[in-house]
Amino acid sequence: MKTLRSQVSYAVTLLTIVGLAACSKKPETSVLPEVISGVRVFQASSQNLPETVDAVGTVRPVESSTLSSQIMGTITAIAVREGDHVRAGQMLVVINAAELGSQAERAHASVASMGQQVAAAESDAALAASTLRRFEVLKEQKSVSPQEFDEVESRSKAAAARLAMARSQESEARAAESAARTMQGYTRIHAPFDGVVAERKVDPGVMAAPGSPLLTIEKAGALRLEISVDESLLALVHMGASVPVTIDSLGSQPLAGKVTQIVPAADPGSRSFLVKINLPAVTGLHSGMYGHAQLARTKTREALTIPRSAVIARGSMQSVYVVGANHLAELRYIALGSLHGSAVEVLSGLSAGENVVDSPGERELAGKRIEVQQ
Repeated sequence: MKTLRSQVSYAVTLLTIVGLAACSKKPETSVLPEVISGVRVFQASSQNLPETVDAVGTVRPVESSTLSSQIMGTITAIAVREGDHVRAGQMLVVINAAELGSQAERAHASVASMGQQVAAAESDAALAASTLRRFEVLKEQKSVSPQEFDEVESRSKAAAARLAMARSQESEARAAESAARTMQGYTRIHAPFDGVVAERKVDPGVMAAPGSPLLTIEKAGALRLEISVDESLLALVHMGASVPVTIDSLGSQPLAGKVTQIVPAADPGSRSFLVKINLPAVTGLHSGMYGHAQLARTKTREALTIPRSAVIARGSMQSVYVVGANHLAELRYIALGSLHGSAVEVLSGLSAGENVVDSPGERELAGKRIEVQQ
């Protein structure tokens, strides 16, 4: 009897504990996703695209010059640094070559000396010619012997020859002086045109040698994209043809380039030809930038494309936000193909008809509910 009462008491206690636990349990509530409003969404679609070849290259100035030393000497001053704007004729580099100054002084002194010798020879020649004319009159009057006349005539010819030699030596001295002055002028290097200092290769105190590069100056103004085109694709390039060019650092909007030069000799190593495409003047475009030129084939093909603004690049991975039927955004990794102006071809990871977020920026949208901007 006692055992039965104990069992009943245990059962009542157990039921009480279970009841209390059931009463203390809170009802579960579902967490609603965050709502993001004002998001632009577009529907991915296929379109016929011309088959293109993406040729990469580098933006370079239409005209540039590498300034080199033409003499041996120590660089004493460099008046510019990279990025400085220069004017045509502006002095850029000073080279100390004292011996060239001495040569110029000696050449100048030689010219002065030869000038005096020419003046003396002219005086002698004039006197000899005047004496000869008087003796010619006396010869007609038979007042001088033939020997006396021959002596005077010989002296006149000798004086004329000395004058001609002196004048020739004076010309040589002047040429030597001009050469010395020219060599002395090489101690001052000036800008060949208005432009920008792209590279400074030396500093003061360095010994300059003939042919050693000192500065690179890029002419202000027009720029061009230089690309290498494989010999099998050269038929796609024509002089004067318009070519869309995309500069990565300037965004997705293509620039209207124009083919202005096709170097006729191929690089023997790569079997490719250098093609130069002039670019329009655009704010922010600088030498050294990376660019793409789209060379079009005659064929077309169907391809899925999306705006480049929809692509999220994180390292080597590209992705987009896809909005499903439940209005929730999903991060989708995709494989991209060639560029077509402001659009890019999608090779895999996305299907036509799917809704894609445009210009997501740095926002984290995965798993969030998207309210489409109308």
